[in-house]
Formats: sequence, C-alpha cells, structure tokens
Amino acid sequence: MTTAEYTVSGMTCGHCVGSVKEEVGAIAGVTAVDVDLASGRVTVTSDAPVPAADVVAAVDEAGYSVVSS
Repeated sequence: MTTAEYTVSGMTCGHCVGSVKEEVGAIAGVTAVDVDLASGRVTVTSDAPVPAADVVAAVDEAGYSVVSS
C-alpha cells in the first residue's frame, strides 16, 4: 500500500468532495480516496505509487486545483 497527500483548493461542499473522490478514484491502482473538506487535504491510497501528474489531472478534471503535494 502507498499513500500520498495533496492539498486541493476550490472545494466548498459535499458535492465538491464527491467529484474529487470520483475522478481520483478512477485512476488505475487507486484503492481509496479520503477528502478532508475543511483543510482541502486529499489522501490517495493505492496498490503502487501513482504518478502525481495523474492525480493533478484528475483533480483538474473535477474542476479544482492541486496547490501542493
């Protein structure tokens, strides 16, 4: 198991959280996505390391921005 944390900006509600979870969760190898709305922290758990660029692209697809990883 591998975990990586990212900080995402622009999320304001439960729908935002769901959108990010859906997009990031669709990345091959990702087994869990935990989102803390208050801090913007997104924790990605996967079977093997997932390229950060894939996570950034998925968050962008959901309509938000990764501000740090």
